Amino acid sequence: MDNPGYIILSRLSAQQRASQYTAQNLANADTPGYRAVRPVFAHHLDRDARGLAERDIHFSWDRASWRDSAPGSIQATGNPLDVALHGEGWFSVETPRGERFTRAGRFTIGADGRLSDNEGNAVLGTEGRPIAVSPADTRIEILGDGTVRSENGVLGRLRVVRFANEQALRAEGDRLFDAAGQAPEEVARPAVLQGSLEGSNVQAVMEMTRMMEELREFQMATQFVEREGERQQAAIDRLLRRRS
Repeated sequence: MDNPGYIILSRLSAQQRASQYTAQNLANADTPGYRAVRPVFAHHLDRDARGLAERDIHFSWDRASWRDSAPGSIQATGNPLDVALHGEGWFSVETPRGERFTRAGRFTIGADGRLSDNEGNAVLGTEGRPIAVSPADTRIEILGDGTVRSENGVLGRLRVVRFANEQALRAEGDRLFDAAGQAPEEVARPAVLQGSLEGSNVQAVMEMTRMMEELREFQMATQFVEREGERQQAAIDRLLRRRS
């Protein structure tokens, strides 16, 4: 295969990756706390190896991805165990793999009496321990600073942290993130809203538009492959006729 073929194959690979990100975003348009993911493409420069022309050959390079840090819309749910963060910060939960972080504040009370996230992971307090709720605690209130209390007194305070580089966080599924070696910093005065939930920051209409554009780009690239194949076949046919 010559350079045009390799170039268009790199473009097809990059376009396929972009479509995968868009499909992932669309699938999580209703996932609480989800942040949209975007691809980062670049040009990989290579000198024409055949030496027929002194010019650079440009290949598409799927370099990385980045996470849209814009907050999702906050919606009132009326559920006292739904909490949202207004502004910066991440809730901390305890998982079998260690401490993880999330913006999805849809909490419940597990069978063991601990405040848990949607996947059953215990929600941690500022002391690094799960926040426990007893059967006698019937009226749960979560204050703006993250303090959790009931009619029987204070149960704990939600651990809310920030990171110096949120783009370096490593996603684990659609809601949880690993610190990836970063040291979390406590948010001294978080803005916690009880009875509300932060939605996904994905705009479904925009993602659908992006998906259609990516489909057209993919179709254009495949048509180029077909025309390039026809061009090469025509060149081979002419060479064979000359030899016969």
